[in-house]
Amino acid sequence: MSSTPGTHSLAFRVMRLCRPSLHVEPPLRVDPTDLFIGEDIFDDPIAASNLPPLISSDVTTNKSSDLTYRSRFLLHDSADSIGLSGLLVLPQAFGAIYLGETFCSYISINNSSTLEVRDVVIKAEIQTDKQRILLLDTSKSPVESIRAGGRYDFIVEHDVKELGAHTLVCTALYSDGEGERKYLPQFFKFIVSNPLSVRTKVRVVKVGATHFQEITFLEACIENHTKSNLYMDQVEFEPSQNWSATMLKADGPHSDYNAQSREIFKPPVLIRSGGGIHNYLYQLKMLSHGSSSPVKVQGSNVLGKLQITWRTNLGEPGRLQTQQILGTTITSKEIELNVVEVPSVVGIDKPFLLKLKLTNQTDKEQGPFEIWLSQNDSDEEKVVMINGLRIMALAPVEAFGSTDFHLNLIATKLGVQRITGITVFDKLEKITYDSLPDLEIFVDQD
Repeated sequence: MSSTPGTHSLAFRVMRLCRPSLHVEPPLRVDPTDLFIGEDIFDDPIAASNLPPLISSDVTTNKSSDLTYRSRFLLHDSADSIGLSGLLVLPQAFGAIYLGETFCSYISINNSSTLEVRDVVIKAEIQTDKQRILLLDTSKSPVESIRAGGRYDFIVEHDVKELGAHTLVCTALYSDGEGERKYLPQFFKFIVSNPLSVRTKVRVVKVGATHFQEITFLEACIENHTKSNLYMDQVEFEPSQNWSATMLKADGPHSDYNAQSREIFKPPVLIRSGGGIHNYLYQLKMLSHGSSSPVKVQGSNVLGKLQITWRTNLGEPGRLQTQQILGTTITSKEIELNVVEVPSVVGIDKPFLLKLKLTNQTDKEQGPFEIWLSQNDSDEEKVVMINGLRIMALAPVEAFGSTDFHLNLIATKLGVQRITGITVFDKLEKITYDSLPDLEIFVDQD
């Protein structure tokens, strides 16, 4: 960090307040048996049986009474090989500062002169490329005086919400020992980095025998870019008003005790330092609005956003929120025709019923309607036809309502056949809607 030099009675000193780190000493320690005993000792059963008591008594004696510490490199306990001395180390520098953390700084303004300074107005603010944030201002209640050799201390906090260069600006307006009014600015710069990256994928899967039911899945991959492990307390997807979300987890060993304990205490997910990743999967469903089927909003492809909270090794918290996650653009149909039920196997030259649903997705009544099978443009003979009248009449459908009906069909050829060209026509508006996508059925000899 750098500060502005100058001939002033006062000077700022800044120390970042953060959790201490563990003091690690990787010692070269050895087991006593490796130093004094060869491998062939275990070939003699009697010597091998007497070895543990001799070694343990010698190590205990040396550890308690040997003032030369000649046994300090011996591995007295298996935990000694970890290298943790039990001491904590205070931060020696600003260190890495990450987006989503709380920047906390201990600031001390020192009077290094031999005279008292008076009426000290102190300001501290954070400057970024986009904004200036005031952290402290004593203009309304200046510090009355700072004696010679004395100091005035304070703590400032700032939730880091921007990446890139930040500047902590500390200023003091004061009267020195000779009564002269002086202005002292000092600047302390630091860089804010991104602690993690979030990559998302949105997939729409068609399920069911007729493949007309769609399920949306959101996959979020979180990668740790910091030098410490991150323990994810929460990775929650907040859906937009048109969606609901459920997190999908892999099935683990089932236990009533484990299930109850996990409801009370949810263990955090560990994402290791230096590129560790973890994947989350969410199932999204579109909400319905007063009808039995979902109503799609024209052009609305905003799915929602992720709320992420974590802690580091010693519990320092962090929090991030992603931008809105977008799915595929939704195009709404005023009238939608869906397949409800189709037989898996039908008999040749035997009538069968195809159950359909016609949904009105507007705020006004629509219809009446006509349903028919349109003819192919090609000269190919139609294998599946309507059994009876070629045109089926349907009554008007109320706003945001739907109606179920059956279409009586018959197949004239064996094997896998297609039902093509099911068309809806609005008699009042004189509109022909897009045909239903082709359906496949299996025709058997019955």
